[in-house]
Amino acid sequence: MDEKKQEAETGEARIGKPERIAKVIARAGLCSRREAERWITAGRVLVDGDVLTTPAVTVTASSVIVVDGETLPGAAPARLWRYHKPPGLVTSHNDPQGRPTVFDRLPDSLPRVVSVGRLDLNSEGLLLVTNDGELARKMELPETGWTRRYRVRVYGTVNENKLKGLEKGVTVSGVKYGPIKAELDKQQRSNAWVTVALEEGRNREIRKVMEHIGVTVNRLIRVAYGPFQLGNLTRGQTAEVTGKVFREQLKGKF
Repeated sequence: MDEKKQEAETGEARIGKPERIAKVIARAGLCSRREAERWITAGRVLVDGDVLTTPAVTVTASSVIVVDGETLPGAAPARLWRYHKPPGLVTSHNDPQGRPTVFDRLPDSLPRVVSVGRLDLNSEGLLLVTNDGELARKMELPETGWTRRYRVRVYGTVNENKLKGLEKGVTVSGVKYGPIKAELDKQQRSNAWVTVALEEGRNREIRKVMEHIGVTVNRLIRVAYGPFQLGNLTRGQTAEVTGKVFREQLKGKF
């Protein structure tokens, strides 16, 4: 979002332009818009003292919004961080199985944040987090044209012709996946390293596709999400994307 657009939106909020309640909650960084809608239908949100039962409600800057008994803070400027997710963490605020989550391990200095997409339990590498749930939702959309890049270690002998065939897309167990660019970096006895690039990452897509061509993923590291790179971040480390870089990379996208 460029500065002029952000200033315009801020000005509109000040004069009371109505907005959907879920969008306002998401922009405050509490959760994604979809999750906010679930909170609303569960009766966790009040507006001006009334419990909401539907997300089809608009609010203005003068509305008093309460979520789980706490008044919603004013919308802070959007911020973005790179995080090197270690394996063994769930990308969720609450895990029913009680497993450790990404958000348990983030520094206390960060405000409440949501992730841009997810990395599964055993995956590692670059995870973007932001204090703006609406921004996170937009950054996840394939319409950005951003490529997600991964370094993948697999068990088995890689057939390069099968890797090449993934560029046309592939159907696995009835699910059609879009084009995937995969290149063999090196085969080391029973293991191989493959670089994988795709524009729309579905749940466990790389693992399922690699299994489909006869190899098993035993390590998966995301190294880039669009213009944002893992770089030299060590496991568990975070680094904020600076204001200038933030604006330049998002300019024209949202």
